[in-house]
Amino acid sequence: MPIAGEHLSMNYFSSSKSYSNNPGTNARWPILRLAGLTAAALCIHGYHLGVEDGEIYLPAAKKFLNPELYPYAPEFFLSHAHLSIFSAILGWTSRLTHLPMDWTALLWYVITLFAMLLSCWLVAAACFESERARWCSVLVMTAVLSMPATNTSLLLIDPYLTARSFSTPLTLFSLASFLERRSVRVTLSLAVMASIHPQMVVYALFLIGAMWAVERSREQIREGVPVLASFAGILPSGFRLAPATEPYREALYSRDYFFLFNWTWYHWLGLLAPLAILTWFWRGDLRGTRPAFHRLSFAMVPFGLLSIAAGLVVSSSHAFDMFARTQPLRCFHLITMVLVLLLGGIVGEYLARNRSWVLAAIPVPLAIGMFFAARGTYPNSPQIELPSQTSSNPWVNTLLWVRHNTPSDAVFAVDSHYFKDDDTDVHGFRAVSERSALADYFKDGGVAAMFPALAPEWKQMSSATYGLNRFTAEDFRALHREYPAVSWTVMHGTAPAGMECPYQQNGYAVCRLPAS
Repeated sequence: MPIAGEHLSMNYFSSSKSYSNNPGTNARWPILRLAGLTAAALCIHGYHLGVEDGEIYLPAAKKFLNPELYPYAPEFFLSHAHLSIFSAILGWTSRLTHLPMDWTALLWYVITLFAMLLSCWLVAAACFESERARWCSVLVMTAVLSMPATNTSLLLIDPYLTARSFSTPLTLFSLASFLERRSVRVTLSLAVMASIHPQMVVYALFLIGAMWAVERSREQIREGVPVLASFAGILPSGFRLAPATEPYREALYSRDYFFLFNWTWYHWLGLLAPLAILTWFWRGDLRGTRPAFHRLSFAMVPFGLLSIAAGLVVSSSHAFDMFARTQPLRCFHLITMVLVLLLGGIVGEYLARNRSWVLAAIPVPLAIGMFFAARGTYPNSPQIELPSQTSSNPWVNTLLWVRHNTPSDAVFAVDSHYFKDDDTDVHGFRAVSERSALADYFKDGGVAAMFPALAPEWKQMSSATYGLNRFTAEDFRALHREYPAVSWTVMHGTAPAGMECPYQQNGYAVCRLPAS
């Protein structure tokens, strides 16, 4: 190891010198080509309004634009919103452009998708000499943008708009800027990223800090350790050595991917295989690569190993329960992206030389596979869900009826497990209907897992509406007594006798709660 470390240090300093002689990796950005790839990515992976985490982020933006919306239980989406300017970005864009919020979200999704591919190009340009390697890297990434990052519960890019839609391209942009020695760009991109997604910027800071430390002398590394350790002092309150207690324990352990002991062998393969490939990249003498390729490959290995070590510590004892929400294994979101970019570039460098057809032969089958995977994920919805008054998805169509035909201050009760209903295609009630609702078990449970103070309220509300699709009129009267603010319900199935239901279509009913 000492010999390898000495070799590495010499290699880094010599690489830095040779790299600085090539300050401009790409003088002109291929805007038109990347715009075309953005359109292709949109068709391959689709776009869906208010699904998954969009149920948390989109209502916050809508409430920023119209404070009268969501008067009841907004804490389940404002807890995240208070830490980010995401809502303000969408809200001010909507005001300046006079676009409805749904169209504003689509506009920003396309912009961030383009920014993602541009950032991928910049990383590829920093790591590869040839155009074929760079384009193969970006083409492969375009084809697999919505692939999962092992068992982290994250996709490389979500087919819907969230704060990660901004933070992911910013992460790659800051990484490319660091590789090009553009310190001002690094600082600005990280600052913007911190204001949008404070959690994801920590991983980017850690990686860039590690890469910076490798290029310093041993004395400077030792001096930097206390600075890095000082980040522990900025952790929010609530992080302490203590087992989680009910109901927070239930919310926390419902996110099984937080804990490594829940991971299967193929999930572990998703952790270790990328690190093995990146180690080969770092140690190998691969044609057509620039010094940044080896710097980046090397940095990913300790970055990943440290995240695994942190994950093992968090999973080792219930005493670390309160630290599980830091999700150290989310580092593999960035590791997976870098692996795809570098692997795509190597394939292009070696296989596409004198074989230009390879640049299509590899990404196209991947894109076809990802397209069918996207259709399987949202089988009841259009591939690209443009904002409209109606939808071909019966659940979404019901929620759009609610939006246009119920008071803006109406409070709804919906079965707390509705996210598991296949017909919903995981479209969130609040995001689409623009109405308040009692907390659901799954998506609001994720919020409770991150903000323990919400756990008792989440548990009480989600228990009160569990099995709501089978409630009788008397059950609804009891619910109304427990939650007097709730005056409406959406049911999947036949409404019970004795209830006023102005909407009953395609197996869904929207009903007023009977007076208690």
